[in-house]
Amino acid sequence: MAKSKSQFVCQNCGASYGKWSGRCENCGEWNTLVEQMASVAQSNVAKAGSSGKKLSVQSISTISGDSDGSRLSTGVEDLDIVLGGGIVPGSVTLLAGQPGIGKSTLLLQVTANIAAHASVLYVSGEESASQVAIRAGRLGADKHDKLSFASSTSANDIAATIAQDGYSLVVVDSIQTMSLDEMTSAPGTVSQITNSSNVLIRAAKAAGSAVILVGHVTKEGSIAGPKVLEHLVDVVLQFEGDRYGGFKVVRAAKNRFGSTSEAAIFEMYEQGLRVVENPSATLLAERQSADGSVVLATLEGTRPLLVEIQALVNPTNFGYPKRTASGFDLNRLNLLVAVLERRTKLNLSDKDIYINVVGGLKLGDQAADLAVCMAIASAAAGRQIDEDIVVFGEVGLGGEIRSVVGVEKRIAEAKKLGFKRAIAPKSAHKTAFITPVSDLRTALIDYLQK
Repeated sequence: MAKSKSQFVCQNCGASYGKWSGRCENCGEWNTLVEQMASVAQSNVAKAGSSGKKLSVQSISTISGDSDGSRLSTGVEDLDIVLGGGIVPGSVTLLAGQPGIGKSTLLLQVTANIAAHASVLYVSGEESASQVAIRAGRLGADKHDKLSFASSTSANDIAATIAQDGYSLVVVDSIQTMSLDEMTSAPGTVSQITNSSNVLIRAAKAAGSAVILVGHVTKEGSIAGPKVLEHLVDVVLQFEGDRYGGFKVVRAAKNRFGSTSEAAIFEMYEQGLRVVENPSATLLAERQSADGSVVLATLEGTRPLLVEIQALVNPTNFGYPKRTASGFDLNRLNLLVAVLERRTKLNLSDKDIYINVVGGLKLGDQAADLAVCMAIASAAAGRQIDEDIVVFGEVGLGGEIRSVVGVEKRIAEAKKLGFKRAIAPKSAHKTAFITPVSDLRTALIDYLQK
């Protein structure tokens, strides 16, 4: 006979304890232990070995995989590329992003496109039917009879609907509001998120319906809930950008059906999100020639992109100089400043340094190193770089300029927008368009003009 007892589960890492304590011993977080009821059956482990059944196995060569033709197109070409060709039937996708960035807007646009030829169910645990209807009218998504809506926070009911009604796509907004009737904990806790996700995933796999789960994020930017949630789903999409303006980028942090190096760039309008067809031209449209301004040829996934890097260098008013970066990793900035001081004899120890990536983009490309260094040196010396030059290259601790990937794509994008030269690593010197540099000191001396 099973007996019930309480246990204390950490809401950050999922570790469980027999008694409450202020600090989780597993992850070190404070005040994250929440009491939950657990059913502990006697001798379950001993019975498990004898209760199993032999599996039905088959040769891997006889199993037919899903072709790309069976995927559901989202109606947004760039988003299909991020997903690896579209939404796979029976797959579970997790879309996470900051509040107000446009997750619900994007999903309502996608469901409206798919509802033109397939049945779609949009389930909201956060908004009422009238709220969703207002947004659907603004986006033009209220003209499809195959797009259905339900308001529910019960994972049991949603799983039963998926299993019985045979929808091609089901959107659940959001997984943090879902709960199972069998669990006594509140929605949003580790146990509710984990078990609700498991129930929805099993229903999706059995029925062949694709499911998109909307996820919340913490103040640090990571997906709220246990890390196991990201392991359970097939695709994890990160929705990044400034919710008040600028570009918004959708990236795949995990994708079992395609690459994780692709990105879709959107801009918000009154009628919803639109793909930015030529982001390079948009980012450089308002550029002014000044010291501290350098154009970087970078890659967003496999898409080449020209973006302006701005640097501002001021004498510090305090004993400890300030380093601030918007859209660029602060630790990487500190490393590059140290390389500049050591390898080029540029004195920055008494200077405040500010770096800004125009357009609200967040750069993860190592090829941005050389552009950031040249922008800092340009601002510190009060000298400008020629307007018709783009820059890319990785900087090593010895001040050497190292090779990067996608050189041909970067050059093609720069030529398309009228640039005449590219300052790039010596190993990339394959055309006359590239001016090769081997070390950071040479690049600064030769190409910073008065």
